[in-house]
Amino acid sequence: MKKCIPILFACCVIAGETSAMEGRLSQRITLKTPGNSAVTYNLRETAKEGGGILEADRQLPLTIRRQKTETDSEIRIVLTLTADDLLYYNVEQSFSTGLVHENCLFYMPGFWYHKNLRSPQSAPSFHTSDSWQVREDRLSTPLTGIYDEKSGTYYTVLRTDTPDCEALACHNYGEVILSGKTSLGFTGFRNADAHAALVFGFPYCEAPKSYIRKLTLAPAVRAFEKLEKGETRRLTWTIRKGVSPSYSSFVAGVWNDSFDTLDPQPLEPRHTPAEAKAILAEYFSQSYVGDYPLKFTSGVELRTADCESTDLAEVGFVGRVLLNAFNALEYAEANGREQLAAEARSIFDSYLQYGFTPGGLIREVVDFKRERETDVYSIRRQSEGLYALLNYLDYEKQHGRSHPRWEARIRTLLEKFRTLQNPDGSFPRKFRDNLTVVDASGGSTPSATLPLTMAYAYFKDEAYRRSAERTADYLEKNLISKADYFSSTLDANCEDKEASLYAATAMYYLTFISEGAERQRYVDLCREAAYFALSWYYLWDVPFAQGQMLGDVGFHSRGWGNVSVENNHVDVFIFEFATVLDFLAEACHEPRFERMSAVIRSSMLQLMPVEGSMFGIARTGYYPEVVQHTAWDYGKNGKGFYNDIFAPGWTVASLWQMLSPDRVSNYFANR
Repeated sequence: MKKCIPILFACCVIAGETSAMEGRLSQRITLKTPGNSAVTYNLRETAKEGGGILEADRQLPLTIRRQKTETDSEIRIVLTLTADDLLYYNVEQSFSTGLVHENCLFYMPGFWYHKNLRSPQSAPSFHTSDSWQVREDRLSTPLTGIYDEKSGTYYTVLRTDTPDCEALACHNYGEVILSGKTSLGFTGFRNADAHAALVFGFPYCEAPKSYIRKLTLAPAVRAFEKLEKGETRRLTWTIRKGVSPSYSSFVAGVWNDSFDTLDPQPLEPRHTPAEAKAILAEYFSQSYVGDYPLKFTSGVELRTADCESTDLAEVGFVGRVLLNAFNALEYAEANGREQLAAEARSIFDSYLQYGFTPGGLIREVVDFKRERETDVYSIRRQSEGLYALLNYLDYEKQHGRSHPRWEARIRTLLEKFRTLQNPDGSFPRKFRDNLTVVDASGGSTPSATLPLTMAYAYFKDEAYRRSAERTADYLEKNLISKADYFSSTLDANCEDKEASLYAATAMYYLTFISEGAERQRYVDLCREAAYFALSWYYLWDVPFAQGQMLGDVGFHSRGWGNVSVENNHVDVFIFEFATVLDFLAEACHEPRFERMSAVIRSSMLQLMPVEGSMFGIARTGYYPEVVQHTAWDYGKNGKGFYNDIFAPGWTVASLWQMLSPDRVSNYFANR
């Protein structure tokens, strides 16, 4: 197999720059006496014998020693604080890069890309400020990077301590004394006299705003940790300098380096794939709703407290009704579950009869209780419904069963896709039944690539292949080459994980219907997009305080992905991506991908609700969705808990796909 064309990246040694790395660090400490406003002191390194002591203009009640180990391209910092008396402190360091701030792009993995200008003013972005610092548990890697577009020079700072504790805080704004010990510091970037600076410290401090809820910025917060007399706190960071030809290669190189440094390991699995499917299958049978013309599995707007079914049928995105029906059918027939198979077939039969609009689109969201349904449709939900239907038809064909009426329905829908597709290969994000465009944004385009490639393989119609190839042209030009992945998720309009994940998966699907140089092009584009998808997945385990349920049950965040800038929680959105990583590991001779896939596969089954270990969910197999791992909530409960309302339809579908690694290759092999 031809080796991938490499994405060029480097943590280059900059010849003669040792002195340039010196003298750029500045530091300050803020001390708080309970009941009084905190006071900040600038620190300087003394020229005392032995050096390394940081002092202020007045005597402080602690000794601060800083050790720096430097090379031409790296500074390793160890900061040791020893209290001479009881105190409450927050320490901050900044590193002035010398790069012109307006020429720079910024990177905080899983939270900040470029300048976050795809995000609204009510979420962290340059719309609000050109300087941001955040608590580390918001980030999939506790790192900030600054990239100069003109020179290709970049700097990063990575926290390298092992996180092992967290403390509760009474408030999430202002000056906050923590209730105990924490491992969480902060990291970010600052416009310092028109030059970009890395800023980092401990414990956490968020400015100019904290982000506490979807589209809700709050006042800044600075936390203070207590040091008893004689107690010592040791803190470590690594600053690196490098050169990279593009923002994409910068992100790729930083991810590789972070992966090597943090070295996440797979968890001991709680369940085998077969056991996991058996548990998840309980969701299929318990969630079945057969009281309406459309039959469906209830997967939207459920309460974690009781998991009682609702009257809401959603085809894609969140509910994933048709994909779950296919999963249920496949599982039921393989395991002799006749009733489950009958229920699954009833879902497909009902959608064939009642599940399409007058214009030939799939009815996406139908709320039977409120007697309403959406009249604005999306390329994402339509694509996900079509994707499930093609899997179903292929399965049926392999078992000697034909469905000409379904094939006709699908061909009609595919013609709607061809009509919607723009000359540049993109698809509008949202539209009406008459195909009038409501949202022309092309960020959701890669979701359409999957069913288009599948339709070509199933129907042998070159028109579908050409349509799929045109999506690749658009994705390469507008998303991948610009490193601009946005607006794929439907409940936010910002930088998000799913746009890059879908882009990588789209290119993976295209490799099955191409050969030679064209196939290699898709492999290379898949790899480039995959690094951005990977950047959203946690390489470390965020700490939780006692009393925060996720910590109490031993949850590890490694391998889980943050969602988007707007929705700052982790989830199990993975579907085929672990399989894509395994494919890239072989195609590109990159073992990190295979190792990260193993971390993801082992970690994402941690919260499986099963008798004796329900993890705060009322029913077996109803896998949790909004897993709140940082100081943010979706509306209820906050860090260490779930929101009270969740959508297990998509979580079950995602994990099922992860547990079926041969499904995609088998589909195309059958052709």
